[in-house]
Amino acid sequence: MAKINCTVRQASSNVDAKHYDTERIRREYLVENVMVPDEINMVYSMFDRIVAGGAVPVKEELVLLPPEILRAEFFTQRREVGIINVGGPGSVKVGEEVYHLDTKEALYVGRGNRHISFCSDSPEAPAHFYFNSATAHKETGIKKVSKKDAVVMHLGSLEESNERTINRLLVKEVVPCCQLQMGMTELAPGSTWNTMPAHTHDRRMEVYFYFELPSDAAVCHFMGEPQETRHIWMHNEQAVISPQWSIHAACATRNYTFIWGMCGENDDYGDMDGCATTDLR
Repeated sequence: MAKINCTVRQASSNVDAKHYDTERIRREYLVENVMVPDEINMVYSMFDRIVAGGAVPVKEELVLLPPEILRAEFFTQRREVGIINVGGPGSVKVGEEVYHLDTKEALYVGRGNRHISFCSDSPEAPAHFYFNSATAHKETGIKKVSKKDAVVMHLGSLEESNERTINRLLVKEVVPCCQLQMGMTELAPGSTWNTMPAHTHDRRMEVYFYFELPSDAAVCHFMGEPQETRHIWMHNEQAVISPQWSIHAACATRNYTFIWGMCGENDDYGDMDGCATTDLR
């Protein structure tokens, strides 16, 4: 039987978070061991009850079973799931249907699908499936999504060190999500900043998953209220929880790619409150 790990993170107050030291900040928000061979690792956050996790099938098929915190017969009994492959080619089996995912291809799985499992095409180059899950109020089906299907936005510039392409993969314009939104932002060579100028969105929380970073590279993720910012040093294939009251931006030692996943009160991608760079503290 494949090993499945699920930890629960409680929601934290913006008032309390001002007093956290480095160790406490990392314990509350950083998710370090996302991708482990032949394991499914996930975090259940009380911020909008999002689940963020990873599955790396190498020697065997990995079945996505519901952790105890869900108190569910199967994982998507009351949930939707977004999956993006960031490793070698692999497949996701939903019910009796098999969906092949190459690197950076996505799959949306709506509520009510009893069986979800992960396989790699080759153990020498295993798939790394990153997933987010949110509660869902209705059944919405299944859809595979590639970058050619995404809502694509080109933002920033090399002069500002933030030239990037935002691929909105699992959003309402592409798939009939209930509340989950997921996408992938790719920074151009020479660019290191993302989500700057910064913003918050009180009606949604967010999780970032950073990848395509060499082993000797690091990304500094910025969080906190705009006038009470903090930072977390992160490495390849790690995730970070961003509360609705927090900014979520980063600068790294080189360019990188990250997956963002959101859920909460609405599915309006543009519903955010901007913060001028000159107002950050």
